[in-house]
Amino acid sequence: MTRSVAGRSDRPRPGFRLIAWLAIACTRLARWRVRTYGLEHVPARGGAVITFSHSSHVDFVVTALDIYRRLGRPVHVLARADLWQRRRFRWIVRLVSAVPVQRETREGRAASLEAAVQVLRGGGLVLVAPEARISTTFEVQPMRTGAARMAQQAGVPLVPSASWGSHRLVTTGYPCNVRRAWAIPVEVAFAPPLEVGEDADVVAVTGRLEATTSRLLDRLQRGYPDGTPQGAWWVPARLGGGAPAP
Repeated sequence: MTRSVAGRSDRPRPGFRLIAWLAIACTRLARWRVRTYGLEHVPARGGAVITFSHSSHVDFVVTALDIYRRLGRPVHVLARADLWQRRRFRWIVRLVSAVPVQRETREGRAASLEAAVQVLRGGGLVLVAPEARISTTFEVQPMRTGAARMAQQAGVPLVPSASWGSHRLVTTGYPCNVRRAWAIPVEVAFAPPLEVGEDADVVAVTGRLEATTSRLLDRLQRGYPDGTPQGAWWVPARLGGGAPAP
């Protein structure tokens, strides 16, 4: 497998530093207790695809937080292309050099894949939510193969991750409420990279990715400092919570 080297995509630009500073300031003001496990699995240099479990509107932020704080590396988030047209969000996605994703057409999907591969070949980290949409059950949903395809085409590792806690601030069906999420623990975990060779079956790799992410998320949920209160809306039904059953 051909590895990428550190390059233009690996240097945090001023815009990224600004948004990262705002994110760090917000987590500190809200007194979030962010803990990250397995960060040694994220390459210190060179390209990699990092996937994350998707249960909140800000889980990509907490996933990227310690990659930047402790490794000094920016991440390029895959984001819906329509965000570039929305006044509230377009300045953010531009400042952080996010990668636009167009899902409506085959040509759009191919262009998005190629854009991500170019970032990876330039030595950057690309952050992807393979579930594509937020899980309202707080369980890992079926994953798409795009992340594995990116890693395969760029010749870089695929690093699974999961996070737990940030959905208590804002998620589908629950608008942003800082008071509700005051001083909560937020946990992030990374697993060892999955290698995606040139001849690898991306469907099989995606199955392994989904299983690994499910194990990571279950571990975070069961070991969460605030526990799994019975009937709590933010706890999955599997653990006795009030979230919808899958």
